[in-house]
Amino acid sequence: MENGRLKTLLISRTDSIGDVVLTLPMLGVIKQSNPRIRIVFLGQSYTRPVAEACIHIDDFIDWKQMASQPPEEQLQQLKAIGADAIIHVFPRQEIARLAARAKIPLRIGTSGRIYHLRTCNRLVVMSRKRSHLHEMQLNLKLARQFIPHKQYLLPELTRFYGLRHLSPLPSAVADLLCHDKFNLILHPKSKGSAREWGINNFAALTHLLHAEKYRLFITGTAEEGKLLRETAFFKQAAEVIDLTGQLSLSELMAFIAAADGLIAASTGPLHLAAALGRVALGIYPPIKPMHPGRWAPVGDKADYLVAEKNCTKCRKGGKCTCMTDISPQQVKQKLEQMIISSPNIHNHG
Repeated sequence: MENGRLKTLLISRTDSIGDVVLTLPMLGVIKQSNPRIRIVFLGQSYTRPVAEACIHIDDFIDWKQMASQPPEEQLQQLKAIGADAIIHVFPRQEIARLAARAKIPLRIGTSGRIYHLRTCNRLVVMSRKRSHLHEMQLNLKLARQFIPHKQYLLPELTRFYGLRHLSPLPSAVADLLCHDKFNLILHPKSKGSAREWGINNFAALTHLLHAEKYRLFITGTAEEGKLLRETAFFKQAAEVIDLTGQLSLSELMAFIAAADGLIAASTGPLHLAAALGRVALGIYPPIKPMHPGRWAPVGDKADYLVAEKNCTKCRKGGKCTCMTDISPQQVKQKLEQMIISSPNIHNHG
């Protein structure tokens, strides 16, 4: 830190893709206020493509690789970053302790973690679970040191994602897109990160989305694709193109950007679609803290469906009837409303 000016900021967010996507606007706001700042992102290796696609992130550090090193080598690797400050966006005790040992001058964390009382020298009083704010807005609270003191509305934050360094889409995949139809991605599974709408509902939805208007794609991991085949999803569904297990995350991002829309539960691909300006329809439970008030997709063409009721029966897991009771017809109707009202989108048919 020269003359009190921050030169290098380390962001620690070692959780999943959707969480990383919702952190990007905070970085964009910081960069707007501090154009010369270098932002280094400490994350999981599988989220690297998201970080590398973001114009606000200058370097990426693989936490799994760092954590595999002996403690002293971890310390030296962290010191070598030369960070003037670290924000523990996703609190992790071992990283907080490591940052304190590395004597990073400014260490920011929430006051709710006991270990932050010993490892951080700037505590932010906030509770994510009890707050009415969206995850994006909560992240900004941690960056108050570096940004204007104002309450950013969600529509304002859509211009700060910065996902502009996308990889080229392989021609074999690009050729699957149909230019006179609405190219819609259905992402039925969530790798256990969210309450799911159910594969039977997704299969029923495919029959409502007529082939003369829509071209349908199914995405997911190879393991999820195997599960869909074992449960006869593709036999139940109408004509769809199965891309499960065939796209890397970089390719999936490029494919989402080239398609027209995506439907999913609260997953990484949903938040990517919103960030990339696609029609992004999320299906959510009305349970805090999983509800859309906290985790809704945020984008110019993003929206969600949620059951308007108090849900307590499935709070601890199991089948979520609040989700599955949302009908395929409701989803189709919502999708078509979004297509009509979305700015700058082709109305296919």
